[in-house]
Amino acid sequence: MAASSQTQKATHDVIVIGAGIQGSFTAYHLAKCHRNTLLLEQFLLPHSRGSSHGQSRIIRSAYPQEYYSRMMPDSFRLWQQLEAETGTTLYRQTGLVILGPAGDPELEACRRSLGTDQVLDAAALAQRFPGFRLQAGEVAVLDSTAGVLFADRALRAVQEVFRLHGGTLRDGEKVLRIEPGATVTVTTTAGVYRAPRLIITAGAWTGAFVEPLGLRLPLQPLRIDVCYWREKQPGSAGMGSVSPCFLTLGLSQAPHGIYGLPSLEYPGLMKVCHHHGSPTDPEKRDQVLSGVPRPDIAILSSFISSYLPGLEPQPAVVETCLYTNTPDEDFIVDRHPKFSNIVIGAGFSGHGFKLAPVVGKLLCELSLGEELSHNMAPFAITRFPGVLGAAQ
Repeated sequence: MAASSQTQKATHDVIVIGAGIQGSFTAYHLAKCHRNTLLLEQFLLPHSRGSSHGQSRIIRSAYPQEYYSRMMPDSFRLWQQLEAETGTTLYRQTGLVILGPAGDPELEACRRSLGTDQVLDAAALAQRFPGFRLQAGEVAVLDSTAGVLFADRALRAVQEVFRLHGGTLRDGEKVLRIEPGATVTVTTTAGVYRAPRLIITAGAWTGAFVEPLGLRLPLQPLRIDVCYWREKQPGSAGMGSVSPCFLTLGLSQAPHGIYGLPSLEYPGLMKVCHHHGSPTDPEKRDQVLSGVPRPDIAILSSFISSYLPGLEPQPAVVETCLYTNTPDEDFIVDRHPKFSNIVIGAGFSGHGFKLAPVVGKLLCELSLGEELSHNMAPFAITRFPGVLGAAQ
């Protein structure tokens, strides 16, 4: 699937830059709408340089923000549709517990988004899920619809359907230049491509692509420590493959939130991560400097000692991932303010994977000028002042 060294020239209906989960679902929807779609990826697939690799992500109905919770039924439906199209299991229902102080506004908003009163106190949580310990004054909201998405498998599945519908996926081609106009010209390391519509879903590289187009988006790539923790006594902590996912809201020990998934990637190891990281250059993310402090691991160790006492307090495995955050941690899904035939999806802030089927559909609708299936106001570029400069 790698690009040939021979220079390519082609015209398509739509070009999508970035074949992570957002770009791949965008291309999937475009191809199913019978648009001749080119999906470009700078790295050879599969790769672990962006935000879409790894085996697992949380999917849930509960959200503090109503605009996300309203999108989730559509997202669940589209994930199920992709499973049916590929005959592949992409989701395992495990449930999710959201831990936080009783009465916390975000926790209450999650409870309302579920339309249920499944609130567990410390005793009820310990009885149902023995691995968890709450502190005084804290409760857990249960989202029984939630579970684990098999991320690597999902990415392969959506790209497979895209190609089955006639889409072209070219990996190993780095975009060198974008020339706006009624027909957009995209020059890569292997060719020149033209289309009347362009969609940019390039993750941590999006800012660099749009700056020459006169757009300074407030996107901050973060390097995240993805940590896996071993049970002190295998099988005794109740944190194995049948345990629920969890996340925290409003806990003083976890200012940016902590989340966890049951054993999947590494048998017997639970994935627990801080929803935060260190600013990074995406080109240098994998350069780990010895002796550099990693405060997120210290936060996680303290949390695990208090809330998950059946796990060892130090991680057994540490990997990395990229988040690309906006200041408010809401997505950017919008047209370029000056070039309406260029659409941008960015800033998914570590919680976009579950919503990728809907985001891809919205980016497709925006590009084709169709009626939008969800409210886009929270994702507008113009919510950030001073983003529009002069195109180079």
